[in-house]
Amino acid sequence: MKVVLFDLDGTLLPMDQDAFVKAYFGALAKTLAPLGYEPNALIKAVWMGTMAMVQNQGEKTNEKVFWDTFAGIFGEKVREDIGYFDAFYCNVFDCVQGSCGFNEKAGETVRKIKQTGARVALATNPIFPSIATQKRIAWAGVKPTDFELFTTYENSRFCKPNVNYYLDILDKLGVDAKDCLMVGNDVTEDMVTQTLGMKVFLLTDCLINKENKDISAYPHGGFDDLWAYYQTLL
Repeated sequence: MKVVLFDLDGTLLPMDQDAFVKAYFGALAKTLAPLGYEPNALIKAVWMGTMAMVQNQGEKTNEKVFWDTFAGIFGEKVREDIGYFDAFYCNVFDCVQGSCGFNEKAGETVRKIKQTGARVALATNPIFPSIATQKRIAWAGVKPTDFELFTTYENSRFCKPNVNYYLDILDKLGVDAKDCLMVGNDVTEDMVTQTLGMKVFLLTDCLINKENKDISAYPHGGFDDLWAYYQTLL
């Protein structure tokens, strides 16, 4: 196996999405309120920007899609506040870490896989800026430098579960799908890579299965099970 792709939220970083979103939006709204952003309006706008990124068809980066949507709601003047959003991620976002868990086996598994000679990349849904992604990487007990590539809203033009998101990653890494293993916790967003010819492993510690699919169709389990499965691919 030449390349292993890892999801982040709910995979390397244990997470209850509802708890994370509540903590994240609460901190963001509190931080930006002095700039005149009414909390409910701000949260609604961020959701709308996020949905626009998920629906992005590749003509613009996710970053541009988000801010074009945001500016469409609050006016072009909001672009002058981008620095304040960046400062939030730099200086305040770490307070959200308490809403997430930690599993030391996540970092251990990444390092063990790298030691086998495989290339490792982070295929996290690119709806956050790089600084926020790097923070969440650290929360998981790994480093940005552990990954040959990690996707962010700056360097991506699609989102999960659009297969073009994964095709973009394959293109950037210069590999074929058949030479990759995708590890993720979301049946819809991560296991879709199987349709491209990738091997897959469904990490079930923080399983998301919105469509209630039969997960027996996929190799699945915890990090020990992942390591055992990975060794069968060597």
